[in-house]
Amino acid sequence: MKSKGILHERNLHKGRYDLALLCKSHPPLAAHLTKNPRDELTIDFANPLSVLELNRALLKHYYGVSNWDIPPGYLCPPIPGRSDYVHYTADLLLQSANRKNFKGLNIRALDVGTGANLIYPIVGSQMYHWQFVASEVDPVSIENAAEIIAGNRNLQSSVSIRRQSDPKRIFDGVIQKEDYFQLTMCNPPFFKSQAEASSARMRKTRNLSRTKPGANTAVKPSANFGGSASELFCDGGELAFIKQMIRESAGYGSQVGWFTSLISNGANVSPLVKIVRAAGTLDHKVISMTQGNKSSRILAWTFKEPARLKELILL
Repeated sequence: MKSKGILHERNLHKGRYDLALLCKSHPPLAAHLTKNPRDELTIDFANPLSVLELNRALLKHYYGVSNWDIPPGYLCPPIPGRSDYVHYTADLLLQSANRKNFKGLNIRALDVGTGANLIYPIVGSQMYHWQFVASEVDPVSIENAAEIIAGNRNLQSSVSIRRQSDPKRIFDGVIQKEDYFQLTMCNPPFFKSQAEASSARMRKTRNLSRTKPGANTAVKPSANFGGSASELFCDGGELAFIKQMIRESAGYGSQVGWFTSLISNGANVSPLVKIVRAAGTLDHKVISMTQGNKSSRILAWTFKEPARLKELILL
């Protein structure tokens, strides 16, 4: 099936999933296949086990990751949408470096709050050969991410994990004096409290149960992606988290090319852009992404002049 144009042009998951092909790569997925009223293969996206096996199949087939799991109750990410963030930040780096590809470049990226699933380092390292440091505060997530790395030889030389010991800090305690990163990435906690997160999950579950069979595009949402406390909420929610990130980033402007973060709530864009401008940045961008009916944005900012930024990306 041809691309519907809703995902980045380099996204490997445009159009419908080729479930028959995915089952060849990951046979356990076959037990979760069913057919919709149009006699097309699909899975039950309301079933967390089906979604988990789909993710395993996608990671194995497209990224060579054969050993991947998440603890019960942790985020099972929608891989097509998560991949888009990686591809759009790749464009950002290439534009800044005036390059068409990453051949010969040594890109180091920091994934802030990688979670138990390690999805950004997986996609970025396998698609673009970037080196990743993945930071995380949650011990269970750290242990699981470490097991994913240990279980996949293609990740062992490209991804490492750093523990954030202070849950109120983002870059402090993670970025070391000798570090330089061309890019930082983050999918921040969205909700302000556990109650808010639980309420939203219940609404999504009800909506998903009413979804007609057969609408299984590559960006099909799932209410069963779960989520631990650190993955889903923090005091002040997304806005407060990114504010803190911007404040801390000013102290690491000489060690990072582009700082970036996802913004899921469109109402947060304007106040965050004002904070970025006030922080002494030399450039910023808001990059829009659309996956199905969902829109999100990447906020990117830098403390470097264009010539210096290009020079450091080309290191």
